[in-house]
Amino acid sequence: MLLKNRIALITGSSRGIGAATAKMFAEQGAAVAVNYTNSANAADEVVKEIESKGGKAIAVKADVTNFEEVKFMVKTVNEKFGDIDTLVLNAGMNFKMAPLLEQEWDDMEKKIMGEMKAVFFPVKLIAPSMVEKKRGCIICTSSGLSKHPGPGFVSHSAAKAALNMISHSLAGELGKYGIRVNVVAPGLTLTDATSWMPEERKNISANMNPMKRIGMPDDLAGAMLFLASDYAKYINGGYLPVDGGMTML
Repeated sequence: MLLKNRIALITGSSRGIGAATAKMFAEQGAAVAVNYTNSANAADEVVKEIESKGGKAIAVKADVTNFEEVKFMVKTVNEKFGDIDTLVLNAGMNFKMAPLLEQEWDDMEKKIMGEMKAVFFPVKLIAPSMVEKKRGCIICTSSGLSKHPGPGFVSHSAAKAALNMISHSLAGELGKYGIRVNVVAPGLTLTDATSWMPEERKNISANMNPMKRIGMPDDLAGAMLFLASDYAKYINGGYLPVDGGMTML
């Protein structure tokens, strides 16, 4: 039980990597808040699965780019479970996939500002209790594209690069309070977010990968679990690629 007595909020956890992380955290003893914006049924299914295995979970609706909604969500979790000590910032922002010359500024601004709000608002509301208790863990979901951009991903790459740096800044500011802040950077992972990709393209990516496959949500959840656990108690400001070895190519 690596997370026994821990209270975790995982943003964007009704599906994909977030849902897999919520289930794994609950299996390891954490009380988990499953955040969603529109997918209420999916979030409820995650909660039901956790509870069916004896775990503790609630579904909490909030648009993480809206301060008042995040404030209400944190209040709800605190009243149900207590102060949050483990925060996984996993909510994803949609973006226009196109070269920069085909983008409008509004497309870029919406993506980049959305990613920053999704970090700033939860941290602003949750970190003070971590500081008071001198312990806490924050994990941000970035992307391998933050360091190795691909065609059409300009807004996504820029937003995730900004997320990397705000995470590193937080690691420097909060480390003295016993709070660790780390980044997990997925490679191509099989989730709803990548369901639009043709099978041929997925196969090409798998064949290029040293492990000859693309990632699964549990691959990322395992990395999140490690960083949240006391086995990573001296890891702060880290950037962990979870991509089967694509980063080294």
